[in-house]
Amino acid sequence: MRLLCLLALLVASLQCHGLLLPLTNTLSSLSPTNGTSVHHLIRASSLRSAARHRRHHRPHPHGHRQLSLPLAPGSDYTLSLSVGPLSAASPVTLFLDTGSDLVWFPCAPFTCMLCEGEPTPGNASHPLPPPIDSRRVPCASPLCSAAHSSASPADLCAAAECPLDDIETGSCAASHACPQLYYAYGDGSLVAHLRRGRVALAASLAVENFTFGCAHTTLGEPVGVAGFGRGPLSLPAQLALGLSGSFSYCLVAHSFRADRLVQPSPLILGRSPDDTAGETDFVYTPLLHNPKHPYFYSVALEAVSVGRRRIQARPELGYVDSAGSGGMVVDSGTTFTMLPKETHARVAEEFGRAMAAARFERAEAAEDQTGMAPCYHYASSPSSDRDVPPLALHFGGNATVVLPRSNYFMGFKSAEGRSVGCLMLMSGWDDDGSGGPAGTLGNFQQQGLEVVYDVDAGRVGFARRRCADLWDSLSRR
Repeated sequence: MRLLCLLALLVASLQCHGLLLPLTNTLSSLSPTNGTSVHHLIRASSLRSAARHRRHHRPHPHGHRQLSLPLAPGSDYTLSLSVGPLSAASPVTLFLDTGSDLVWFPCAPFTCMLCEGEPTPGNASHPLPPPIDSRRVPCASPLCSAAHSSASPADLCAAAECPLDDIETGSCAASHACPQLYYAYGDGSLVAHLRRGRVALAASLAVENFTFGCAHTTLGEPVGVAGFGRGPLSLPAQLALGLSGSFSYCLVAHSFRADRLVQPSPLILGRSPDDTAGETDFVYTPLLHNPKHPYFYSVALEAVSVGRRRIQARPELGYVDSAGSGGMVVDSGTTFTMLPKETHARVAEEFGRAMAAARFERAEAAEDQTGMAPCYHYASSPSSDRDVPPLALHFGGNATVVLPRSNYFMGFKSAEGRSVGCLMLMSGWDDDGSGGPAGTLGNFQQQGLEVVYDVDAGRVGFARRRCADLWDSLSRR
């Protein structure tokens, strides 16, 4: 794998310490005149957040892993890549997803069923033919096995319709291509071939033998996904060692308002603690190993504080068992944080007690409109802001993350035009034996924080940031 680093970076540090890329929120592509209200966006995102969390608890059909289904506009973050040889490279726009580990995009001829009304950021609505410099991945490749849930080369050779003597002798030769992939998820599916070719991130970096999925048929998915999970097929894993061991992003706070997305959200490949000198210190929590979902960034949530009261989390949020159940997944592809039903009920009860003591009036109509609860009539002002109780998440490793107020209580206009605010956390369900994570840390709660995935050190870190300012300062280097 050949890595091409920008000359300016080489001169500055003699090696690639990090690469800055812009993330775009799909909310910024909405027209101000399209009539999409904030409460409608919240409702759509709450439904899709619940659906994504539910998928993690469903058995995987045919043993295949599940891919992410991007959410409603205002919930997703995209980045741009280019594919194909330098002389004929074409841009693709993909959703950033730390909950999966495959990079894929639509390839012409392309058919997407049930895709009416789905967002198509950038030029994603115009599928490209398979890049002219790309080729099918052989079935003997370890990445073929990884994409097929570690199937044996003999099984893959049989699926690729190899001659019987090749199957019997285990000689799945390079002339036999990796069988096409079928991924299923709760409300869609994907069929793709694994290919290798040149993939570039802006003009700064290119990988000549990058492995990606080329999808000709999908259900409910017209775009594509850049998997940033822990598996070998993910985008970070296929980069050079200096960039693959860690990455971070800092999501600009938007509160579902496009006018707040003036600057892009910075994505930094190869982010190192040494690069953050003079900035707010990170608090780190260890990654938990998940034997059934090894591509998840699972961490232990121990408690949630509302005001001065510390609420102990359900035990299954603190560990992952041998069946892959438990823990909290840090997921850029889910909007709202999902907590087990009992934990959410206790947090909401304490939050409601504090809001009632501050004489906030309950707004039940807004709860029906948004799917979030509890909601209150609320006019943002310095005095009323002070009355909203602080909320903090306590992770393993003594890592406490105090959330910005707008990350868990956001003011907006209801359908009746009144000012309201809702607790922006969601209730999942308690362990029913179906497996999967006990909770999900969504991207809405990650706004205004730099989240670093330090894969080499086996940890995830959080630090408060002004993300737009961070973009400005890094882009001037």
